[in-house]
Amino acid sequence: MSFLMPLRIEKRASDSQVMAVLSPLMAMILTLVTGAAVFASLGHAPGEALYTFFILPLSDVYGWTELGVKVAPLLLCAMGLMVCFKAKIWNIGAEGQFIIGALGGGYLALELAAFESAWALPLVLFFGASCGLAWAALAAFLKTRFAANEILTTIMLNYIALNLLLFAVHGPLKDPDGYSFPESALFSDFTMLPLISEDYRLNISVFFALAAVAIIWTLMARTFIGFQISVLGEDASAARFAGFKEKRLVWFSLLVCGALAGLAGVSEVSGPIGQLNPYVSPGYGYTAIIVVFLGRMHPLGMVGASMLLALTYMGGEMVQMDLSLPKSITGLFQGMLLFYLLACDFLIGYRFVARGHLTGASDGS
Repeated sequence: MSFLMPLRIEKRASDSQVMAVLSPLMAMILTLVTGAAVFASLGHAPGEALYTFFILPLSDVYGWTELGVKVAPLLLCAMGLMVCFKAKIWNIGAEGQFIIGALGGGYLALELAAFESAWALPLVLFFGASCGLAWAALAAFLKTRFAANEILTTIMLNYIALNLLLFAVHGPLKDPDGYSFPESALFSDFTMLPLISEDYRLNISVFFALAAVAIIWTLMARTFIGFQISVLGEDASAARFAGFKEKRLVWFSLLVCGALAGLAGVSEVSGPIGQLNPYVSPGYGYTAIIVVFLGRMHPLGMVGASMLLALTYMGGEMVQMDLSLPKSITGLFQGMLLFYLLACDFLIGYRFVARGHLTGASDGS
């Protein structure tokens, strides 16, 4: 007689609210443990390597200001994505919207190079945000007009945006005095974001991000359209029964996200970068997706999550310099964090149950 004990997935009677809060913490702990194992396998002391990755970048004031430089674009993209995800609109296109915002704003900054006016910077920022909004409008049109899956369309639009950027910096926007490097000329001072301190790169874009947190938080918690978006995400049929305009909400959510991602992009090229190049984004639009879920779609949680994910970018640069490890270790840590977060979230609602199955009884074995 033999026994087989297959596993089956069973829905829990109710989701634990405590575990929903602890899930990100568990994911971070598992990421640290796995990261230590990865560093050990590469021949580095785990404790020293983790210290270099997570602590050393913040050992001085400069490190904290650099954290703010990276938090600003992440948080702007994440706040826009939160609006979409609340409505169950799976916009994966913040990266493309970020790039198009940077490209559009950068183009206008180059055109206004000789325009010595206080209006130059607001025009550049507005145009960059508008370009991101217009790029998101393409996905909104395809979804509402042709019922196209927004996951596929937004991902494909990301690659189109990247190739438009590459075409621009290798072609019409390339600096003629740049020794054939694929980059534009430097922007004028009138189109650059003011620095908070002349000693550091941190600029006023961090205030844009904090303003976005306050505005989106108020929008979702205190306005009727925020309520409609939440209802649409919870139960689309109930939203339709209540008379909510589903297509209008899809447009609104995607346009808000596009505008914020576009603002993040133009703020990046008008801030720490100061020109257009092929590397205006190290993947902020994709990383912002992790920020949204790690922060549990709550503005305050997302502020903390954006700081953690921004730190992974700095940690990747630090281990590259101090430990001679590839900078791509950043993507490894971000991927592990997302994997463990999804796994922990899955186990909140479901569990694996061992089910005994008796075989061979009928044949007398």
